[in-house]
Amino acid sequence: MSLSHPMRSRLVIAATFLVALVLSILPWPVWTEQFRPDWVALVLIYWCMALPGRVGVGTGFLAGLILDVLYGSMLGENALAKSLIAFLTVHFHLQLRMFPRWQQAVVVLLLVITNNLLVLWIKHLAGASPAAWSYLTPSIVSMLIWPWLFVILRDIRRHGNVG
Repeated sequence: MSLSHPMRSRLVIAATFLVALVLSILPWPVWTEQFRPDWVALVLIYWCMALPGRVGVGTGFLAGLILDVLYGSMLGENALAKSLIAFLTVHFHLQLRMFPRWQQAVVVLLLVITNNLLVLWIKHLAGASPAAWSYLTPSIVSMLIWPWLFVILRDIRRHGNVG
């Protein structure tokens, strides 16, 4: 028995988010932790650009909420940040699609910086005082990974016939 096309599409999208979530919580050596890219944000940006009618603010909120639970952080801080990224990406998806990959990477840098600064601000309001500069390193690494991740996710979308 074969899965219907819409169900298969949802499973492919969900699987990419699941892989991103696993990569987000996978243990890294302590000295490399600050270089961990924001996998969930990258996957969210891709799907919001590729399928803005199916992946959007609600998906960003849900992915952020799952991250909040996995990280044990204040409930809603990642949900709010990922929702904002999804909103901005869906709003500008037509322009982003037209950009060459290196310009998309710069926009990804700005989106992930926005995400990280919003989380930092929420943590500050809650009384925590994390190191602000360590929040910028994942943004740069995410920007550098974007061109390759874009190609991988595009191939997954094409082979999975997601559309």
